[in-house]
Amino acid sequence: MNVYGRTDTGRVRESNQDAFICGRLSENALFCVVCDGMGGAKGGNVASGMAVKVISDRIIDIYREGLEGSSIKNMLESAIAAANIGIYDASLADDELRGMGTTVVAAIVVDRKLYIAHVGDSRAYLVWSEDIKQITRDHSIVQAMVEKGQLTQNEARNHPRKHLITRALGVDDAVDCDYDEIIVNEDQCLLICTDGLTNLLEIEDIKRIVNEEDAQDIPQRLIHAANMAGGSDNITAVIIA
Repeated sequence: MNVYGRTDTGRVRESNQDAFICGRLSENALFCVVCDGMGGAKGGNVASGMAVKVISDRIIDIYREGLEGSSIKNMLESAIAAANIGIYDASLADDELRGMGTTVVAAIVVDRKLYIAHVGDSRAYLVWSEDIKQITRDHSIVQAMVEKGQLTQNEARNHPRKHLITRALGVDDAVDCDYDEIIVNEDQCLLICTDGLTNLLEIEDIKRIVNEEDAQDIPQRLIHAANMAGGSDNITAVIIA
């Protein structure tokens, strides 16, 4: 498996508040961290950048071949907690950064086993020729409304409050992250992205592009499609295949 990623400002925003890093930890282990910042141009950039650096530094420092699943879980959760408190403290120390925060999806794939932790509404999908399946749960107001039966998924897509998230790094001195472990089959690939992609492209179009393109071309092709659909937000896409 290999990992490829791209980010783009889009066609409307003046700056890119998304940030990501991806790479190889060993011959059979890959990782990525994807963040979507919020809190104004300066704050969003700072929050997402801090989160990517803190989390990726901890992953690179701690990961070793043969690390057990429980240790990987602890590593991801502690890295996210460290990023959260760092962003929170920075926001209190600078009035211009007050209220900043960021989503995060942090993933490690070892021999096709995915270890993934996330906060917010950036997403991860498993994609294969027959289907596409979202494997993260949005921490958002509209997702909570969907789960209560107050909205359908189609209604949620265009709801005026769809951008309001219920969890983010840096908003409080502690944050809960969701964690999961999933087997990625040989015919499947993993897509991790910000909502600048999923708010503009239909799920079936995302699946089609992922299945049509060579792995290294998928992130740029998805970004191009989102920009052609309006490019109203920053766009980040990472593929592990």
